[in-house]
Formats: sequence, C-alpha cells, structure tokens
Amino acid sequence: MTNFTPPAELSKAFINIGKAKATNTTMKLFVLGILAGVFIGFAAHLATTVATGDWPGFFGLKKFFIGAVFSVGLMMVVIPGSELFTGNNLMTIALFNRDITFGQMMRNWLLVYFGNLVGSIALAWIIAAGSGLLNGPVGATAINIAYGKVSAGGDAHQLMYFWRGIGCNWLVCLAVMMAVAAKDIAGKVLGIFFPIMAFVTSGFEHCVANMYFIPAGIFAKSSEAAVAASGKSLELLAGLNWTTLWTGNLITVTLGNIAGGAVLCGVVYWWIYVRGTAKASEAAAQPATKAA
Repeated sequence: MTNFTPPAELSKAFINIGKAKATNTTMKLFVLGILAGVFIGFAAHLATTVATGDWPGFFGLKKFFIGAVFSVGLMMVVIPGSELFTGNNLMTIALFNRDITFGQMMRNWLLVYFGNLVGSIALAWIIAAGSGLLNGPVGATAINIAYGKVSAGGDAHQLMYFWRGIGCNWLVCLAVMMAVAAKDIAGKVLGIFFPIMAFVTSGFEHCVANMYFIPAGIFAKSSEAAVAASGKSLELLAGLNWTTLWTGNLITVTLGNIAGGAVLCGVVYWWIYVRGTAKASEAAAQPATKAA
C-alpha cells in the first residue's frame, strides 16, 4: 500500500474538489479567499525580512532562503484550508470533464481573486501602518521589491512577466497536487516546500504574492526612514502606485498564472489521466449484449 495517491487517481480526485469549490457559498468563498490572501501575505512579509541586509557573494543562496521561507504560505493555505486563486486554476480538470460549468468556475475565480486581494492588502496595511515593521530596513526592502515589480515598462516587460507567471503557477499547482496526494502532514509539507521554493528561487511571478508585495511597498513609502534606506527619491517612487500595481504587474502576471496552472497543469493532467475514463467505466458497467 502506497502512502500517496497515484497520479491517475489524484487527477480524478480534483473532479470532486472542483465540484465542491464550484458549489460553495459566496460568503464562504470570499472569506476563505481573504484568509488565503493573509496567509500568503504572512509568507511574503517573512520573505521580505529574510531578504533584508547584505548578502555579498551569496546571490543564489539568498534567493534559496527567501524561497524556502515563502513556502510556509501555501502550507497555511492547504493544510488548515482556504481558497487561493492560483491553486483553484486546477478547477479546469472538473470543467473539461463537464462536471462544472464555465460560469461556476469563473464565479469561484472572481470571488476568490477579490478575497485574496482584500486579505493581502489588509495585511500589508496592518504591518505597515500598525506594527511599524516597515519603518526601517525591512520597509526599504519592501519598497525596492515593489518598485522592481512595477518599474520596467513596455511590451517586452509585459511579455517577460507573462512567462514568469506561467512558470510560477505551473509549480504552484504541482505543489497543490503533491500536497493532495500526500496522506499525512509531513508529506504535505514536503510536497509543498520544494515546488514553492523552486518558483521563488527561480524568480517567477505569483499574482497573489504580488498583491502583498506591491501594496506593502506603497504603504512603506509613507515612512521617511524606509524611503531613505531604500536609496530612492520620492519623485522616483511616484511610479509605484495603485495604478501601476495593475498595469505594471498584476494583469499580466495573473494571465500568465492562469496559463501555467489552468492549462499546462490542469488541462494537461485531465487529458492524460481523466479524459475518456468516465465513458470507459460506464461501458464496462453495461451488461454484454448477445451476438446476433
């Protein structure tokens, strides 16, 4: 007996998971979306703290540690339970199997996306305005991270972020699948850790993480000490705002995340392991007809 769910059975399990997500109530989806935004925000703040300070000669090692600590975000999303837009891109397995409708899937995605946004921004405001943790060097790191995510312009930048979004959610959805496949907490933690560490260390882009990173930088601009430590002027930081949050990052990254998670992970696994299996099972269950 294996201590994990095999790929074919795992892929089929996402049919019922998708159906449950499609039929959940509006309020529950929204609140669970807020929780996931907060959980990813906690991980993003932890990653910002780890990234603060000089790491001379340790570029790759620094990114590894940032990715390692960020993985706690998806652990909190999956194990206690909440609704994360990027993970819910796997609902395409149930959609392509015709167990849910496109409208049901979009209802879930929109409610959860908005909930993730509310939770992420709320946590960024609490940390920046209430805790004072972004008033110094960590705030400077938050500013520099956010500015870097929105500052480069042009079509080439948008295309680059689209591909980074694809790589990110391909790995995130694989992490979700590995966590569901595991049958104990330790297995779920390990199944989540490695793909999430890989996407962050590699430099890919996650729309829900950026719902925290960019607002945290915007809020941190109100701290003179954080701005001074960032090495950037307020004039330069004028380009870091609520408009560029969307135009410089979130729109493109979200589309890339959908392509990576919904298509390259969800649809591909449906095609390999699920497509046609229901019809085959129904045919096998029918009594054999006598030859004429």
